[in-house]
Amino acid sequence: MPGSFFDTNVVVYLASTTPVKAARARHLLREGGIISVQVLNETANVARRKLRLPWAETHELLTTLRNLLQVVPVTIDTHSAGLAMAQRYNLSLYDAMIVAAAIGCGCGTLWSEDMQHGLLVEGALRVTNPFAGT
Repeated sequence: MPGSFFDTNVVVYLASTTPVKAARARHLLREGGIISVQVLNETANVARRKLRLPWAETHELLTTLRNLLQVVPVTIDTHSAGLAMAQRYNLSLYDAMIVAAAIGCGCGTLWSEDMQHGLLVEGALRVTNPFAGT
């Protein structure tokens, strides 16, 4: 069965004060999956700027993610595929890079709160909002 890839907007709920979403994110992340270095970078940015976490807590969050999930690099192939996805599916550039990384890893599910729920990309990757209906 193809694996799961996580968008930044799902993993940041680990540090959220929204109990239902935090619990759902924890449950999914404990099942394992994949993120890219882009997700780590975006998570660090959100942790510092939006959540205003101190550096120590930011590092702790990132370490937790690295321990729970496989982390893949963003390569030039990912970049090229992401540009094509942005154009083909009218995605933001950063969302397209997440999609391209997920497809490059052979994932079948992309957990994302921000992208179109149910979108099937390249006949292989389904975008799923883990919080739909909550």
